[in-house]
Amino acid sequence: MTEHKSPQGIQSLQLGLNILDVFLEKAHPLKFSEVQEYTGMTKSNLYKYLHTLTQSGVLYRDPVQNTYSLGSRLIEYGNAALGSTDIIGRVLPYLKEISQQTSLTTLLAIWSHDGPVIAHIWNANYGINIGAQIGAKLPLLSSSGKIFAAFMKGTERQEWELKELSKLTELKRKEFIKERHEAEKNKFTYASEPLIEHISSFSVPLLDFQQNLLGSLTVVGFTPLIPKNTEDEISQYVIGQANKISASFGYRL
Repeated sequence: MTEHKSPQGIQSLQLGLNILDVFLEKAHPLKFSEVQEYTGMTKSNLYKYLHTLTQSGVLYRDPVQNTYSLGSRLIEYGNAALGSTDIIGRVLPYLKEISQQTSLTTLLAIWSHDGPVIAHIWNANYGINIGAQIGAKLPLLSSSGKIFAAFMKGTERQEWELKELSKLTELKRKEFIKERHEAEKNKFTYASEPLIEHISSFSVPLLDFQQNLLGSLTVVGFTPLIPKNTEDEISQYVIGQANKISASFGYRL
């Protein structure tokens, strides 16, 4: 009987993917020494990989902070994989405008096969560590996660929600159910420091002509600067921008 062997992979390609996995796992910019520590690669070998990945746009090197982070080229790959190029292109100018008007970081979250992920981020001028980066999955209790729980349809969303709820205490589950009902009514969610200390967020849904959820528009910043309800001037402004985006996909109030 002939033994079938699995084809041997390309080791150098796997090493490059391992480096990208480090950035995905750590979810914040890393210095060269940190990448070396997490990968265990020699300095000379790691430098070659980082240089190649940076040149191709898969990684980005900040010349001021001398740190590396996931690059814009990955946005193109991710958009193609998720079939979301249209919404990214349409929302991007709004992310930029909202960030410039509010001096807060804005992001777009879309649905992947097992939960919401960050599809694009527009950082505020001063720059903050929001605890996540492009491609990162967002938990149920994040403001984006609450939007998807309230407005996303289908069994995938239900399975994801049940899985996330199983990680919570009974008290947290009850609080979440109450917040989900409020989100359905107000089309607004708030999360106090869901990923990193001192950083909070609020989100609003982006809907199409059939009232299907396209994604969540999220504003992130230092906790005292983030509105907790729809009455705030910043909230009203962002809701208005989200309504414009939704209207471009045929949604009517």
